Amino acid sequence: MREILELLERDAHLSHDTIATMTGLPVEQVAAQVAQWQATGVIRRYTAVVDWDRAAAAGEDSIPEIVTAFIDVSVAPARSVGFDDVAQRISRFPEVRSIYLVSGGHDLRCTVTGRSIRAVSDFVSQKLSTIERVRATATHFVLKAYKRDGVAFAEPEADHRLRVTP
Repeated sequence: MREILELLERDAHLSHDTIATMTGLPVEQVAAQVAQWQATGVIRRYTAVVDWDRAAAAGEDSIPEIVTAFIDVSVAPARSVGFDDVAQRISRFPEVRSIYLVSGGHDLRCTVTGRSIRAVSDFVSQKLSTIERVRATATHFVLKAYKRDGVAFAEPEADHRLRVTP
């Protein structure tokens, strides 16, 4: 069943028929399993990976500039809840796209978006840093995305090999 999830994670447009063909499972079983995962929250939503830089370069004038930042957060853990309550509170802000408990010098890593660098810095200074038990933050602005969610944004290199003829 993991194979179904991996296929959907790579391409949410795959039909149940296609997944059944790829896995060798009956279509009815695939459809029932996907429906169960949707009902129980295993599949949270379907999404598209958008290259916003390419959309803007293609002349999509109505697309506003979006700034993305990774914010590392140091938190003083609390007895019986650890970092969970702070992470859940941070996750409720609409600017926060993702949040993870991580190893290393900081405890949480957030992905945050805003309309400008100023908007992201205001989020950090006025919302994030004022949360009780948040001890420090380190903000890293994304300058360019090369790959996101398993999708490379670079154009594939041209094949310069000579043709083989019979």
